[in-house]
Amino acid sequence: MKALVKQKAEPGLWLMDVPEPEYGDGDVLIKVLRTGICGTDLHIRSWDGWARQAVTTPRVLGHEFVGEVAAVGAAVQDVAIGDLVSGEGHLVCGKCRNCLAGRRHLCRSTVGLGVGRDGAFAQYVSLPAANVWVHRAEVNLDVAAIFDPFGNAVHTALSFPLVGEDVLITGAGPIGIMAAAVARHAGARNVVITDVSPHRLALARKAGATLALDVSSADIGIADAQRQLGLKEGFDVGLEMSGRPEAMRDMVDNMTHGGRIAMLGLPAEEFAVDWSKIVTSMITVKGIYGREMFETWYAMTVLLEGGLDLTPVITGSYGYEDFDAAFDEASSARSGKIILDWSA
Repeated sequence: MKALVKQKAEPGLWLMDVPEPEYGDGDVLIKVLRTGICGTDLHIRSWDGWARQAVTTPRVLGHEFVGEVAAVGAAVQDVAIGDLVSGEGHLVCGKCRNCLAGRRHLCRSTVGLGVGRDGAFAQYVSLPAANVWVHRAEVNLDVAAIFDPFGNAVHTALSFPLVGEDVLITGAGPIGIMAAAVARHAGARNVVITDVSPHRLALARKAGATLALDVSSADIGIADAQRQLGLKEGFDVGLEMSGRPEAMRDMVDNMTHGGRIAMLGLPAEEFAVDWSKIVTSMITVKGIYGREMFETWYAMTVLLEGGLDLTPVITGSYGYEDFDAAFDEASSARSGKIILDWSA
């Protein structure tokens, strides 16, 4: 089969012929239809410091996907050949304290699909049946392909109650844009999102952001946005999606007393924040990683069934043979989510 492989410990990816993945009694073999390109995949392609630490070559990349079940192991009961499925890309041990308590997203032994084991940038992928999500309701294939990052957005946005709240999102990457759409759909009063890319801010407006601020411009800042919206005490909920020190500091400065911050953005290095302000304003900061298995997946499906539209965040689609062009677009500041089509 064809697959996108990190064949060598150097920048680049290779489209290669590799054996179809094996599957055991508790596994599912999936014919891949569409995949989404993630920031993780971009890091591995460029072979930066994180990728050199996290990935052993050769490795088939990819963890955002939708496909059709091609075969199931003898012990699989709830997944059938022909089912349309996506996959939870965090494979957990099932035996640690958190796993046994039903908190699988907190497993300390998590292995990432497409990072620690061969992934879904291929014509077929194998997963444990426990990691397979069957789409019982009708869903757009491109949207189904990005359930993984959609789950990050939902997990972050729904960490705190949103009905009637004023929400600040720092970082208008694809997950930040999806989080803005989720927040509005879930009942937030105002959703303000910041970034330095006019293209991505325009996508955020289409997704439902009340205000989309270019913080590289001196024309209007977050405090100005508060005045424009008539906010007197600051934002109730913050969703930090950028991993940028200045974004986190701006967020802390603009939260109301007792405000709550969910932090998904992963910083490149340590940075300082004003902890005295966090303490004296009684601000809650919660770290977010991945999705709650599988509560977030239920929430995603219900949000889509309730009319949430994610299509504005998808800005490009390529056949897998054109992966270099797809990755180039995904790495620009002009794109939303980019899809690779494997159905051919």
